[in-house]
Amino acid sequence: MLVVLAICAYLFGAIPTGLLLTRLFGKDDIRKVGSGNIGATNVYRVAGRKLGIVTLLGDCLKGVIPVLFAQQALALTGTSLALIALAAFVGHCFPVYLGFKGGKGVATALGIFLVLSPLAVLTVLVVFVLFLWRWHYISLASIAAACAIAPAVYLTTASWPIFSVTLVIATIVIWRHKGNIERLRSGTENRFNF
Repeated sequence: MLVVLAICAYLFGAIPTGLLLTRLFGKDDIRKVGSGNIGATNVYRVAGRKLGIVTLLGDCLKGVIPVLFAQQALALTGTSLALIALAAFVGHCFPVYLGFKGGKGVATALGIFLVLSPLAVLTVLVVFVLFLWRWHYISLASIAAACAIAPAVYLTTASWPIFSVTLVIATIVIWRHKGNIERLRSGTENRFNF
């Protein structure tokens, strides 16, 4: 049963929100313009603010819905709940529908932690906003938030499985920003203009 639930969470998380929205509204293939990423930041830059915000919400819901369903409807906790969260996250980052080439996972992780530890999310959002306000790099703010989420979850939950999956998710988020890290180091990363 748990394996079936995890597969469903993966397949739900793998829905390419940004690609579907840009195609629906007659925009270019988001994978071939801008940074080539299917996430909200690239959609925002290439297809406009509205589609970028809707993509952000859609990607966030890919984390919220499966985890909330597992937690509230099925009363899953601990390792089982952590597995569902990880499956949804991996689905977004490595979607079977797109040859396992997906987004960086920030918005989906946000959705996951809104369910697992809302208090940790508040703390991390402060970190994200401060970094974005000071340096104007979405990637840097996302990396800083990924670094902050594990300590925040550790301090706000008593679940080792949830803390462990948080470490995995944070590590993947940072790893998927490796290109951004190189551009930050070389001074060629795009700044985010509000």
